[in-house]
Amino acid sequence: MITAVLLIAFCHLSWGQGSGADNTFGGVVKLDKTVHDFGDILVTDGPVSATFTATNVGDKPLVIYNVVSSCGCTDVDWTKKPLKPGEKGIIKATYKNDEGGYPFDKNLTVYFSEPKQPVILRLRGESHKKKLSLSELYTIRFGNLGFKEVDIKGGNLSQGQQKSGEVVVANLGSKPLNVKFSDVSEGLSVRLAENPIPAGGTTKLIFTVTSDRNHWGKNYYYATPVVDGKSYKAVVRPAVEVKKETAGTEAIVADPNPELGAGKSKFGIYTITKEDFSSYTKEQRDMAPVPLASESTFSFGKVKAGTMVKGSYEISNKGKSDFKLYKI
Repeated sequence: MITAVLLIAFCHLSWGQGSGADNTFGGVVKLDKTVHDFGDILVTDGPVSATFTATNVGDKPLVIYNVVSSCGCTDVDWTKKPLKPGEKGIIKATYKNDEGGYPFDKNLTVYFSEPKQPVILRLRGESHKKKLSLSELYTIRFGNLGFKEVDIKGGNLSQGQQKSGEVVVANLGSKPLNVKFSDVSEGLSVRLAENPIPAGGTTKLIFTVTSDRNHWGKNYYYATPVVDGKSYKAVVRPAVEVKKETAGTEAIVADPNPELGAGKSKFGIYTITKEDFSSYTKEQRDMAPVPLASESTFSFGKVKAGTMVKGSYEISNKGKSDFKLYKI
């Protein structure tokens, strides 16, 4: 016998859009990037640092109130003086790199005077105890094109926004590698920073996902690599190092995607699409829907394995405008 619990999540109907493309948030602050990837580093390299640049694109002074790291392994500093329209400030983060060899993905939560909603920055990379060859690092192959992973986290995506990111790929062969992409999902664009990829070299695969009000929650976007004019099914080799699970505020526990991995010809990028309420005025907030569920969890109690069970919630709208349930 097992005890089962059903959970539900929902989002509001919205008419406002705040964050836009090119890492601009609330129409007042533009960041040069939201992710810094250190790539492969060694524990012996010691602390590594990254700098994010924030530009005031609004019409009044902007203040970086605070920057909070997701763990004590990262030190932060930032420009304290108010930034006049057009001025730039910096956010500097130093990852101590003293926790042993494993992948890391750390969040920085940045609080500005505007917008009211904080902005999440990410520091990621992979620290190793010893130097590894490209074939040991890039264990998923499409021909001679190597990936570390094909189930790629794109992060949170607000409606009205584009989300860009990058991963490093490798040429595991002895000749330059020309790569194109086919069967690219609608809403996804993907390119290589350097193409062809030099023999035995690496480059960044850069992707951009454009939000779509028909897509909410977790959604996958796919592309098929065409390597020197040919599509390959992925071959997965055992990893040399045992990797420790990484997590962050965007991490989602889920079953492996059956569309990806050994024997499949594509890679996938997933984003978590949500509404953006950061630009709401007080009047919009006062008029917003207020959905209430009869309870937050529903317990089926003890259930015999293999038995289908059903439950339900009652959801009411106590607000002043219509409420729509987009996705469960």
